[in-house]
Amino acid sequence: MAEVVSMPKLGFDMAEGTLVRWVVTEGNQIAKGNVLAEIETDKATVEVESAFEGVVLRHLVKEGDIVPVNTPIAVIGAAGEAVDLKVLGLQVGEAVAVEPASAKLAAAKPELPAKAVETREAASSEVAPAPHDVFVQPSEEEGLMPGGVRVSPLARKMAKQRGIDLRKVKGSGPNGRIIKADIETYREEAPKVEARPTPTAFQPAVGETPADQVVPLSRLRGAIGRRMVESKQQVPHFYVTHEYNMAALMALRKQINAYIPEAEKISVNDFIVKAAALALRAFPNLNASLDEQKNEVVRHGAIHVGVAVAVENGLLTVVCRNADRKSLRQIAVELKGMVGRVQDGKVRPEDIEGSTFSTSNLGMFDVEHFIAIINPPEAAILAIGSVKEVPVVEGGEVKAGTRMKTTLSVDHRVSDGVEAAKFLQEMAKYLEEPLRLMV
Repeated sequence: MAEVVSMPKLGFDMAEGTLVRWVVTEGNQIAKGNVLAEIETDKATVEVESAFEGVVLRHLVKEGDIVPVNTPIAVIGAAGEAVDLKVLGLQVGEAVAVEPASAKLAAAKPELPAKAVETREAASSEVAPAPHDVFVQPSEEEGLMPGGVRVSPLARKMAKQRGIDLRKVKGSGPNGRIIKADIETYREEAPKVEARPTPTAFQPAVGETPADQVVPLSRLRGAIGRRMVESKQQVPHFYVTHEYNMAALMALRKQINAYIPEAEKISVNDFIVKAAALALRAFPNLNASLDEQKNEVVRHGAIHVGVAVAVENGLLTVVCRNADRKSLRQIAVELKGMVGRVQDGKVRPEDIEGSTFSTSNLGMFDVEHFIAIINPPEAAILAIGSVKEVPVVEGGEVKAGTRMKTTLSVDHRVSDGVEAAKFLQEMAKYLEEPLRLMV
């Protein structure tokens, strides 16, 4: 009997999705677990696997359609089986076609009056240089430079813009005339030592100012905006920063990575994910979600640490499940795999759903310190800065030290400053004595 495939709900706040591409076309065989289609949600483009085995009898929506959650999108059954939507009891809703980005840009671009267009075209034709230098005999209009230097108008203009002394340029044109190619060659082969310009001799940078660009807001960026505005407005954030001595961890990481393959090498972020997960065991109130409708806090038994990953037009959070129960090597391999799928556009629903605590690391961009916005309904998020060599005072003496700062953002309805500070101290046990992470 034919089975109906519906638009899946790939997130607790997902209301609709765009069917980007049918991977299996009508009439082709599909096995259970094979990818049927690619769906774009507010967060990412996700590969949707088939829960049925058989032949794809019919696509109920077209590529590019926006489809509400739980709306039928395809029928799978036996080869040659007839498809009668009424018999199957389907109520197929009308899908909304996606407006191409190019159409949005065209609609947003104002049209110039005909007179303005003519004026602009005339102006551009006046300033447009000739495709090549044309030799003409020196005239009163062109004249000769001091010392009898002959130069084409275009070459003279280029030399003036670039600050080149024409007396030092050897002309290759007729009668030793300096042409465009001579100016370009002189710049490449004999760079000049530029004199400091005086206010009267200063020439501003040439070229037209780029036109304004109208860029449609992506679904991902729009979703991030809505969620972060909601979080910042409705969640009472507070922030606690702690600095860690990372010397022992960096030394241990170097030793470990010397013995394992490149694909399994452990990053500083892997150590932090593991340390945060172990610290959350001691502070379950931060591994929690707030259910406002029931007015209760859900302390999660499992510790699933989300890791923010930058993508085009936004970011996604991949989830390392049961991070407290995994080795550093497992965490490293899993996160590399999920980040790779995100960057290749092959993300799976389980890669990005279900985090109970989140982290955001900008250390690789030489960021010392920042604060992150909580990802509802979670209670906290950890912002991670760079590992830096800095001067520190030890025993009354200034020495070189290796330090890193993190800032914990917490929902004040769930926790308070003392608990947040103790959590960061608990993390210090693992980051400053990293062998604890290995046992």
